[in-house]
Amino acid sequence: MKFNLEQSIGILERTPAILRSMLSGLPDEWTNSNEGEDSWSPFDVMGHLVHGERTDWIPRTFIIMNDSDQKTFTPYDRFAQFGESEGKSLADLLDEFESLRKSNLEQLKGFGITSSDYLREGIHPSLGPVTLSNLLSAWVVHDQGHIAQICRVLAKQYKDEVGPWTKYMTILKYLPKE
Repeated sequence: MKFNLEQSIGILERTPAILRSMLSGLPDEWTNSNEGEDSWSPFDVMGHLVHGERTDWIPRTFIIMNDSDQKTFTPYDRFAQFGESEGKSLADLLDEFESLRKSNLEQLKGFGITSSDYLREGIHPSLGPVTLSNLLSAWVVHDQGHIAQICRVLAKQYKDEVGPWTKYMTILKYLPKE
């Protein structure tokens, strides 16, 4: 499938409601549990998504869309949420994510992006040149990956409880990859 801005926005608009529906009101035992060493809980994922809304997708879109010669992205701190989420509740993170996402999508729509802009480039610090369509496609896939990650982490809380059904529960067989 080729990148389509309107369809991508349609996916990105849904993520806050999906995450709120999945996580809101769950006990901390569910939302603070992870898959083991060096893995993230749903709470951690939400903090990561909030940080990304502030520092990743739209700031990098600005870099690509501006006419400056400076096109190099600031490196992204994939672990910033651990400090930034201290003292916040999951409800705080869900609210913050929803607000930031709404604002970011308004900004995205305000760029007036055309299909000819999809090939405009920025420089990722480790990947090198990337196009606007690469960046915006990655935003969509990033959301989907973290929704799947949260589903997997929640499912694994009952991995020992499903007994013999384990062999049919493919979600329990996936290992975390961060």
